[in-house]
Amino acid sequence: MSGKKHIREGKIPNGETPQKLSKQPSGTAVSAGVPGMNGGGISKSAHALIAAGIGLVVWLVLQVCLGNRFTDWDDAGYIVNNPLIRDISATGLKRIFLEPVMGNYHPLTILSYALEYSLVELEPWLYHFDSLLLHVLVTISVYWFVILLTKRPAAAVITALLFGLSPMHVESAAWVAGRKDLFCALFYIGACCTYMYYLRAADGKKRKWFIAGIILFLFALLSKPVAVTLPVVLLLIDRFEKRTWKVSLLIEKIPHFVLALIAGIISVKIQQGGGAMDAHKVHYNFIERVALGCYALLTYLWKALIPAHLCNFYPYPPNVNGRLPYIYYLAPLLVIVAIFAAWKYCRKNGMVVFGLLFFLVTIILVLQFIPVGDAIVAERYSYIPYIGLFLIVGWLVARCFESGVKKQWRDMVTGSIVVYLACLCYVSHERCKVWYDATTLWTDEIAKEPANAPVAYNNLGFIYFTKSNTAADPAARQAARDSAFYLMQKAVELDPAFVNAYQGLGMIAYMRGDFASSAGYFRTAVRLAPTAENHGDYANVLIQEGKADSALLEYNTAVSLNPELYVVRLNRGKLFKNTNRWEEAFIDLNKAVALNPSVAETYYLRSYCFAQRGDKVAALQDVEKALSLGYTQVDNNYYQGLKQ
Repeated sequence: MSGKKHIREGKIPNGETPQKLSKQPSGTAVSAGVPGMNGGGISKSAHALIAAGIGLVVWLVLQVCLGNRFTDWDDAGYIVNNPLIRDISATGLKRIFLEPVMGNYHPLTILSYALEYSLVELEPWLYHFDSLLLHVLVTISVYWFVILLTKRPAAAVITALLFGLSPMHVESAAWVAGRKDLFCALFYIGACCTYMYYLRAADGKKRKWFIAGIILFLFALLSKPVAVTLPVVLLLIDRFEKRTWKVSLLIEKIPHFVLALIAGIISVKIQQGGGAMDAHKVHYNFIERVALGCYALLTYLWKALIPAHLCNFYPYPPNVNGRLPYIYYLAPLLVIVAIFAAWKYCRKNGMVVFGLLFFLVTIILVLQFIPVGDAIVAERYSYIPYIGLFLIVGWLVARCFESGVKKQWRDMVTGSIVVYLACLCYVSHERCKVWYDATTLWTDEIAKEPANAPVAYNNLGFIYFTKSNTAADPAARQAARDSAFYLMQKAVELDPAFVNAYQGLGMIAYMRGDFASSAGYFRTAVRLAPTAENHGDYANVLIQEGKADSALLEYNTAVSLNPELYVVRLNRGKLFKNTNRWEEAFIDLNKAVALNPSVAETYYLRSYCFAQRGDKVAALQDVEKALSLGYTQVDNNYYQGLKQ
């Protein structure tokens, strides 16, 4: 009788109709042993086989990325040139957990790179293998989370396949520097699963699941701070599971909110210190910021189902005459219409509401309402949020296989989803090839954004500049240098305030012997960004123009801005030596040796300072040190004179 009364009162879980209620297991039932292990009414071994099948499909589609190389986009800072990963001693591990890298704090991710480096150093295959394996594991965890949430294997399979095969997720899986998304998602979804176990466990076993969830949440935060949204997602799960909303639910999550608050404060301070929160050359007012955020939200929504025009870098739109393109001002209105439609037609459907709120909660921090970085959209930001959208699709598809649904509808849905997944497989497979190396990456970006990609032109230009320095054939060297010059000029044409491009143009002109043009480029770089490095580069060109006094002023400015910059100390010391200012030369060269003891030229130049002091023993030691480091421009008469 009580069951019938329950139905008559309309207390139907998750938007189900009374006719379907008898076929759905209770979302809060407590099972023997581990709760939820027989989700969907099938055995653990069947779940394992299904999960393995999903993982195999994802692996086969994306395995082409195993042959990829490192790119020049964050891979260099996180791995190739990162000294932290070269030391896994106790001291090294301490530094990994205390020092941010490139304005981000994700020590577990850096630790994984350190372990890989200890095994294969800079061989890319292991890094890509581990990233792909992590993506497969995340996909399987998505399957299990949906099983726990819905008890519908069909919904879980569709959700997991959409997640694992989404071309929007290739960036996180095929880009080694995207590893932080994978670790964060694995622990984040694991924390959601343990929370489901906590809700359904017997009273005596709840504590262990709660503690396990806290630990996983901490690991997620140490992988990527964006995991701070988890406490709110847990509240969404409470709502979905029909837990009574009361203060005790918030009190229960105090440990989660405390961890999230600490991680958020640390992340904001590090981002501010690294300049990531003030990276824009154009500053937008409040209305423009709202318009940009709404545009980004709509972009993530439509790309979830139609993953077209994929880019590794989505630049901000041009701000012409103080205005954005009109489509951006239209975006907030479209968002309001979408919210109203969702409220009017979906608010009584528990699964749709949960999926939409999951998406919004996990995407809100990266919608650029608060500016972080210099891209309006990033495909990697969709990694966790898309679980909510794909869950809705998986659930709707699963509904088509319930009794009472006509066979022709089931066949049509089955055929459509198979064709759609096949299309995703193809697009994702091809997208992995784009991430082969830096050249393929930025060439693709230029093809997608030819009129709005100064970053791509500049980065591709530096790739050709590097080739011009390493090519053995003079013709190939010249061709690469010309290509680099053209690409960097294009970057400046698109963005007249692009400092890196002026630096590159200055270096190319310097190598050509065109010191007047080189000085002009570096002078512009100094004006746009008066850093120690730019002042030092400008001084080097002034030396070549015979303007030693002006060069010394630039070197002095550089040293005042950064006393620890080795190359400026070396070059100013060389200038002091050449102008017979021996004591000043000795101070700079001594400092240069301390900052970088592996450069042969510094020892050779310092030897002259020792010789002027009458210390031939120290001078001889410095010359021989330079020779041992491979220095080949030693004056033999000077060397032999020191030996007498």
